Amino acid sequence: MKMTEAQFDLIKAQLKKLTSQDGFYGRKLKGIDIDAIKSQEDFEKLPFTWKGDLREAYPLGLQAVPEEEIVRIHSSSGTTGTPVIIPYTQQDVLDWAEMFARCYEMAGVTKLDRIHITPGYGLWTAGIGFQLGAERLGAMTIPMGPGNTDKQLRMMVDMQSTVLCATSSYALLLAEEIAKRGIGDQIKLKIGVIGSERWGEKMRARIANELGVKLFDIYGLTEVYGPGIGISCEHECGMHMWDDFIYFEVVDPKTGEQKPDGEIGELVITTLRKQGAPLIRYRTHDLTRIIPGECPCGSKYPRIDTILGRTDDMVKVKGVNIFPSQIEEMLTTVEGASSEYQFMIDHLYGKDICTLYVEVENGTDKAVMEQKICAAFKAKIGITVIVKPVSIGELPRSEKKSTRVFDNRY
Repeated sequence: MKMTEAQFDLIKAQLKKLTSQDGFYGRKLKGIDIDAIKSQEDFEKLPFTWKGDLREAYPLGLQAVPEEEIVRIHSSSGTTGTPVIIPYTQQDVLDWAEMFARCYEMAGVTKLDRIHITPGYGLWTAGIGFQLGAERLGAMTIPMGPGNTDKQLRMMVDMQSTVLCATSSYALLLAEEIAKRGIGDQIKLKIGVIGSERWGEKMRARIANELGVKLFDIYGLTEVYGPGIGISCEHECGMHMWDDFIYFEVVDPKTGEQKPDGEIGELVITTLRKQGAPLIRYRTHDLTRIIPGECPCGSKYPRIDTILGRTDDMVKVKGVNIFPSQIEEMLTTVEGASSEYQFMIDHLYGKDICTLYVEVENGTDKAVMEQKICAAFKAKIGITVIVKPVSIGELPRSEKKSTRVFDNRY
């Protein structure tokens, strides 16, 4: 994708500022002549930033402005090591709210909507991001946070919520509870803004049908503001990214070389206006592609495809690379199989053993489903697995991100 002149000017100003001070990027880019960067090609020679860099900067090594300008911090979950702390200035918060408000507008949300927010608040960027955007838009917010499904549904009915903000896992849990309680006619939801984890077409169809909503994928990550830096439109053909606030590339995960528009690779993001903790060429680990051409919706903002998976989500079994997205895609081809699964890998008796637990629709013959899913897995992914069909609702539901692949070999 071609970098615009405005983007280049903002990046150049950011680089000059960051290298003129003794901070994270002052050290990382030491010895690089910023004045010699005169083109997109020159910029693409700069080193990548990755999560390991950010962890080493714990707690506030990324801070790029004086202490008195910082109004807030957010943090990654830290489930896989040292957490990443991201400081925000007041302008960062305002910019994030502006991007999020755009997301709501693209999803058709107006000031007359009532926005039911279920993601968590606190150090996580989700809940407060959804709220900031709603307030910037001028809509009523119902800041529920996660958990207490009884209270969620009561408020949803009593407050006549029209927009649901949730992870796909929690949206599915709510949809199932609404169906179980027979209160669908009391629910007034029209729009679902779903983020934080990838989800397959079967899951999307179930949530949309059971809740009776139009679904929109929202994108973001804690290191780059949080959710709200991009969203899908009504045509469901990728996510529009706010390229006046971020510049993005797609590179080969192994070599770091640029991938042509339309080809799948790893998303790399550079912040254009961020003050508290700017990022230069940050490797997100998210796999996607730049979608060339104009969107039928007419928006001028460029698009990336729905996130296909993460480079660190891949597991290797018997010489075969397996991504969760492949399992989800395989399940869409099996009639009677649900979207919900768990993939377990164990090392027993000197070899890898794979077990796939799959929820199957009520009334299906589990022995037949076992054979069908086993054959589909072998045909689509290339290895033989043990298939354990279970009833709808048997696998755990999560209020946050669901873990579906468990590698127990190490």
